[in-house]
Amino acid sequence: GKMSQVDKLVLRGLKFHGFHGVKEEEKKLGQKFVIDIDAFMDLRAAGKSDQLSDTISYTDLYKIAKAVVEGPSLNLLEAVAEEIAGRILGKYPQISSVRIHVGKPHVAVYGTLDYLGVEIHRNR
Repeated sequence: GKMSQVDKLVLRGLKFHGFHGVKEEEKKLGQKFVIDIDAFMDLRAAGKSDQLSDTISYTDLYKIAKAVVEGPSLNLLEAVAEEIAGRILGKYPQISSVRIHVGKPHVAVYGTLDYLGVEIHRNR
């Protein structure tokens, strides 16, 4: 079979203010969310042609993440990640799979931590 795709577009540390969460104050005040995206697709054509038309603009992937995180309130980080993954795969047939990491850097928990988050990997 076809070798699994190892080339990928990488977006790291996208930060947006969103209103996701189960708690009332999360839905009301919102908080910062940090998104990482890996979009797996063959980049050889773009590498050879040096043409943007042979790849996908980082801006387009950024806009999808922004629209979801700044969009309607969801309860779970899992749902935020799933929505981003679904929109990317739905819009760009050349992407074979995506890895989406959604983190909350400022979490109201007892104890010290950098952030909590989820990571999902979805194939077409």
